[in-house]
Amino acid sequence: MSVVVYAETEGGKLKKAALAVESYGKAVAEQMGADVVDVPFNAADDDTLGNYGVSKVLNISFDGNFDAKVYASGIQEAAKSVNAQVVVVSSSADSRFLTPLLAVGLEAGYATNVVAAPSNLSPFTVKRTAFTNKAFTQTEISSEVKIIGVSNNAFGLVENETACSVEAFAPALAASGVTVSSVDKATDKVTIADAEVVVSGGRGLKGPENWHLIEDLAETLGAATACSKPVS
Repeated sequence: MSVVVYAETEGGKLKKAALAVESYGKAVAEQMGADVVDVPFNAADDDTLGNYGVSKVLNISFDGNFDAKVYASGIQEAAKSVNAQVVVVSSSADSRFLTPLLAVGLEAGYATNVVAAPSNLSPFTVKRTAFTNKAFTQTEISSEVKIIGVSNNAFGLVENETACSVEAFAPALAASGVTVSSVDKATDKVTIADAEVVVSGGRGLKGPENWHLIEDLAETLGAATACSKPVS
């Protein structure tokens, strides 16, 4: 019996959100008396996952860009191989894209926007946000396999050092149907998802020619940038 966690990576490095879902997965596993098995794609720093309660890492190599169908098939095979009863994912755009496919493949109930560890295991009950974060609801998942989408920044990072083994996992992946001609990314920038501090601007800047003020402050603070209203 295991709790499987999908840990997102970028450029071979684990995202901050990956460590948060690891922490959540460990909390669930302790309630269940289970182990945590992590499933990243192309993770170069997967040996650090033991710091957050992971007992085993099944690292999948995929030579291509993100494809929800491919990723869902890999996580599905990993979950089946360890008899997972719970699968934990983040609330990123990628996870929200792939998880419905994963839920179908595992015949699993899927609870989104979860903000706390289960309050009960029988029936399996989790606390979720509702009505665009204006209220909370207690949701029961009755399927044999359960998928939990942890709300961003809801659980935090909890270190829990555990002996961890790392294995290369090579499941039969679904055929990719995505073709990417080019990818342009900002370099040396902090993303909003990983940022501790965010510098936001809006119409008060009067025009885009003043946006450099936001970028300069963000660079000084090691922060991400955001925009509340169009600056033009």
